[in-house]
Amino acid sequence: MGEVFEEKNFLLQLIDGQGYFNVTGLDSFAKAENLAQCGLSYAVVSIMGPQSSGKSTLLNHLFHTNFAEMDAFKRRGQTTQGIWLTRAAGIDPFTIVMDLEGTDGRERGEDDTTFEKQSSLFALAVSDIVLINMWCHDIGREHAANKPLLKTVFQVMMRLFTPRKTKLLFVIRDKTKTPLEILEPILREDIQKIWQSVPKPPTHQDATLDCFFNVEVCALPSYEEKEDQFKEQVAMLRTRFFNSIAPGGLAGDRRAVIPGTGFPLSIQEMWKIIKENKDLDLPAHKVMVATVRCEEIAKQKLVDFVSDEEWQNLSETAKEDAVIMFGRKASGLLHKSISEYDTEAAYFESGVRDKKHDFLVGKLLEIVQPAHQSVMGHYRSKSFKKFKHIVEQPTSFQDEVKGFAAVARKASDLCMADFENGCTDANVLHAQWDSFKIRDKLRRDIDTHAAARRKEKITEATAQVERCLEERLAAPAASLLDAASADTWQALRKLFEHEVGVAKLDMSVAISEFEPDDLEESKLLTAVESYGRSIIEKKAKEEAAQALIHMKDRFTSVFSHDSESLPRRWSGDEDIRAITKAARAAALKLLAVLAVVRLDESKSDNIEASLITLLGEVLEPVQATTDREITSSNSAMSTLAASTWEGVLPENVLLTPVQCRALWKQFKAETEYTIGQALAAQEASRRGSSWLPPPWAIVAIIVLGFNEFMTLIRNPIYLAIVFVLYLLGKAIWVQLDIGKEFQNGLLKCCFCPSQLPGALSVSTKVLPTVMNILKRLAEEGQRLGSDDHSRSTVTEESYQRASSSEFSPQRPSDNNSIPIDDKTRVYSVRQRIGKDTTSPR
Repeated sequence: MGEVFEEKNFLLQLIDGQGYFNVTGLDSFAKAENLAQCGLSYAVVSIMGPQSSGKSTLLNHLFHTNFAEMDAFKRRGQTTQGIWLTRAAGIDPFTIVMDLEGTDGRERGEDDTTFEKQSSLFALAVSDIVLINMWCHDIGREHAANKPLLKTVFQVMMRLFTPRKTKLLFVIRDKTKTPLEILEPILREDIQKIWQSVPKPPTHQDATLDCFFNVEVCALPSYEEKEDQFKEQVAMLRTRFFNSIAPGGLAGDRRAVIPGTGFPLSIQEMWKIIKENKDLDLPAHKVMVATVRCEEIAKQKLVDFVSDEEWQNLSETAKEDAVIMFGRKASGLLHKSISEYDTEAAYFESGVRDKKHDFLVGKLLEIVQPAHQSVMGHYRSKSFKKFKHIVEQPTSFQDEVKGFAAVARKASDLCMADFENGCTDANVLHAQWDSFKIRDKLRRDIDTHAAARRKEKITEATAQVERCLEERLAAPAASLLDAASADTWQALRKLFEHEVGVAKLDMSVAISEFEPDDLEESKLLTAVESYGRSIIEKKAKEEAAQALIHMKDRFTSVFSHDSESLPRRWSGDEDIRAITKAARAAALKLLAVLAVVRLDESKSDNIEASLITLLGEVLEPVQATTDREITSSNSAMSTLAASTWEGVLPENVLLTPVQCRALWKQFKAETEYTIGQALAAQEASRRGSSWLPPPWAIVAIIVLGFNEFMTLIRNPIYLAIVFVLYLLGKAIWVQLDIGKEFQNGLLKCCFCPSQLPGALSVSTKVLPTVMNILKRLAEEGQRLGSDDHSRSTVTEESYQRASSSEFSPQRPSDNNSIPIDDKTRVYSVRQRIGKDTTSPR
């Protein structure tokens, strides 16, 4: 196969002598001649006839082509092999001319008629006009060359189940003197006989020749003998091919035309079917060609759309932000691609064309949809951010609406309206996308954020109210509980009711802007009341945790101060037992107050009555004289052994009966010392009121101690020994703290068995104490000796320095010759000794 490029036009061997189809050459021809732009405005003309009948010569003169012609001076034989194709020059519409290999050639032989039939069927299937070149002297002859040709044409035509209404233009060559008016009826009669003799399929059994062909006859003079006339009449015939596809033209009533863009594929598939010896169903073939070409066009438009720079910029911008007029821009690009498809596929079979149109639109929308979703997402995000900004800073609405709920409602409507405008702007005309999901998501986001912010603001308002309530409740509650009087809980209830009422009113005002329903408001007010209760309960627990300290403080306050709140002076006339009982009774009442929470008005409890029985364990109990009193006392003691108080809810218990009893025992132990000190002070006051011994003691001293007194007077050594023994005894007394060991006096210790442990403790400590005192005295003596030696040495050195520097400038010095450190050490020793040996006055 070869491609010949001439100056005039593009000459192509479409099918060679062996039946091979030149696909590459055909594509090159279609591109070079821009066949795809023709649409349906093109015509195909082919020529059949016996070999060496001048077919190529006729085509070259008729269409100004450059097909190869036979050189009669060299030989007579086959010139055209296979099928050649080129474009007619200077004819409108675009006309494709095919030159077929001649029939009845000696090169193929008598039996090789397959290619003739195949090429004839191919020409009839693809051509709008078929020129049948025949000799004039063959008309009227039974076995002339035109008879087999016509029979072949009609036979193969039967294989076209749906004929195309082809134009058969019989060109009579080398016309003789016989007029055309006489030749044409004879030719038509011969054609009818051949048509009737051709076997037909059942569907076309009664079909006439006119159903398949439009037959027309023309005659030309001999090219060799009358060349000028030949050229003149050919030029006249050429004019008939102008506007050949217009109504009334040579091919004005053609049917089943394939658009120019599908022509290469169409004739390629037709030749393939013919070669495979299949029946050629033109409608099915037309659908096939339409399907292939429309799909190719659609895919090409998809590629062009994706690679379009404007779409790429639009898509990239849509990923970053909401594109203004996205819908209009995207719709314009889609419309451009779809319009181009409709233009190129306009002449293909309508059903296939529409189907591929829908396919293209669907694929284009699949490409556009992600960008559209991005734009919608940006609009949703912007609307949501705007809503959050308005809710956080409702300055733009402060003159229109008041309160969080009203602002949120207004902001929600405004932002949803903005989103709807964005949806309208981003709407793509060819799409039927529903933005319900994105709209619903925006609505849910707005509602969720509004609910969250509402909850946060209500929490803040609640916290503010609770802070104020705590400030108003905590300090007064702590003060009342610290006082712990009989009406403490009544005062706390009044304080609680008043302050909680104020807090509830503040809470109602604070949450009014959030428009709560009755149930929510009730819950919030109940929460405020519960918080106020928790404040008082917390303070009560804190005070109950320090109940022992408060009891001791209350005891000390009552025990150590009189009715005028002045400190008591234990002069000896006070009834310490009664005072102790009153002080402990006050501490016991305080314990009863701190034992349970009594914020709810209810029947009085018997906690204080139960705790009063503990007073019997402190002082001398009053003997019960009746069975009722004994039973009541036993019941109270059993109550104190329980783990909860009768008639009191567990959550209101601060101190259980067992804990109260344990606290009372610890309280007794830690207040015994205060009572003992008071008794000792009272006893000392009584003794100090008379500094002389009793008269009988004075007489006894005089009578019994006269001789000893005289002995001490006569011998001063005895006096010194007695003085040393006195100092030693005083030091032992101080070291052993005899007063603490015998708090009730020495005589009582000796005669009372209850003081025997004290005497034993003192006896075990006497000898170690004496040894320790003697050791310390020895150490102090040695230290004093070394200090005297140091002082003498220092004095001599100072004297020598003073003598040697008699005329030197005087430096300030101390009056004493002992250094400051030595003086301090001596003074501390003296003080220690004095402390150990000094007796109280």
